[in-house]
Amino acid sequence: EVQLVESGGGLVQAGGSLRLSCAASGFTFDDYAIGWFRQAPGKEREGVSYVSSSDGSTYYADSVKGRFTISCDNAKNTVYLQMSSLKPEDTATYYCAAALGIATMAPYEYDYWGQGTQVTVSS
Repeated sequence: EVQLVESGGGLVQAGGSLRLSCAASGFTFDDYAIGWFRQAPGKEREGVSYVSSSDGSTYYADSVKGRFTISCDNAKNTVYLQMSSLKPEDTATYYCAAALGIATMAPYEYDYWGQGTQVTVSS
């Protein structure tokens, strides 16, 4: 059974940090890119970052560049999103997802999705 389980969300003050984790199981981790997306109430889902498990290439949306860092622990089949200098506009439900063989921020390319973890940044 394929599973993507996010954890690490919570409530933090503006300027603070959180580290999200995405634990993957049930598929060949090295064949997939893992992406982080977020969705705030009333807004469309936004691609935040991805990492290719095979070659480690990464991408960041302009809105998080320089503040968020994505990393991958292939031994643990886990991807992390370190979020620093958080802003109230980062408040959203964060989802991780897996895309086979392609590193992209297009949601329709992703085959598996987690249930999401809530991040709330207070001002």
